[in-house]
Amino acid sequence: MDPIEALRRVSYLMDRGRLDSRRSEAFLKAATALEALDPQELRTRIDNRTITYVPGIGPSTASVIEQAAAGRVPDRIVELEEQTRVPLGDGAELRQQLRGDCHSHTVASDGGADIATMASSARALGHEFLVITDHSPRLTVAHGLTRDRLEAQLDEIAALNEHFAPFRILTGIEVDINIDGTVDQDDDLLARLDVVVASVHSKLRMESRAMTRRMIAAVSNPLVDVLGHCTGRRVEPMALGPRVIRPQSEFDADAVFTACTESGTAVEINCRPERQDPPDDLLTRAVELGCLFSIDTDSHAPGQLEFLNYGADRAVQHGVTPERIVTTWPMDSLLEWSHSE
Repeated sequence: MDPIEALRRVSYLMDRGRLDSRRSEAFLKAATALEALDPQELRTRIDNRTITYVPGIGPSTASVIEQAAAGRVPDRIVELEEQTRVPLGDGAELRQQLRGDCHSHTVASDGGADIATMASSARALGHEFLVITDHSPRLTVAHGLTRDRLEAQLDEIAALNEHFAPFRILTGIEVDINIDGTVDQDDDLLARLDVVVASVHSKLRMESRAMTRRMIAAVSNPLVDVLGHCTGRRVEPMALGPRVIRPQSEFDADAVFTACTESGTAVEINCRPERQDPPDDLLTRAVELGCLFSIDTDSHAPGQLEFLNYGADRAVQHGVTPERIVTTWPMDSLLEWSHSE
């Protein structure tokens, strides 16, 4: 195994396991440091055990480098491959039908990798497409995309798609749902995107009737394609069921999901273990009310793209059939749906 490849694999697996992001970034920085070295200098430093003299390389990263250079799969990788494995149960057949992911983030907002790295990882997992949905301007804590920055990202994606074909990077955004149900990016720019995810990120505890009006207005917007993590809750996965860390928003689920059905807006099955959104009872109700669904990872790092396993399992457990999941559709059908009004 190449030492640079090994360092990147460690970072990927740490992200897959939702381990310390700072340590994951340290392995990526070490990989970048190795790339800057002349191959002969790298070999010499490994042989005389001075690789830690290179800025950005410490004892942990050096161990991975040395073991990989010796022709071994580094111990850290062997350990992490098992420790961070993403389980897949009843949803195994459905998982094979998922063609891509409509919700992912990059360093342009609050993600940990650039577009090319995210796309490469998605392609390696067998995806046909990945929608890049960095945050919009209102969510300043995530360095949301202004109009100018989003337009620059569209140019970047167009250039990258020439390299990645036939895999496709689709353009998108995760807009914030404002208090009045509007969204925080210009309509003319949203109309140019392939997929628009709309989510509530603020005032999560507002009164139920007001929250219901807010969400109905957003999902009824013809430019909105997916309702993201609808309750905003945070949980800790536990053997006997998730333990609530942040309670879910209160709203009239029947009214919101009926509006989604009427407008053709998909309800996101958010795959992140700390979200599991919608909760079981609301997911069951969305199925009963005839909603479309989008199984999405909401990934902020390449390893998290494997979280689709969690979403596939939940969808099958709640009787969501493949034809109602937009991420199982051929890409042309997905785009025809997302661009329809």
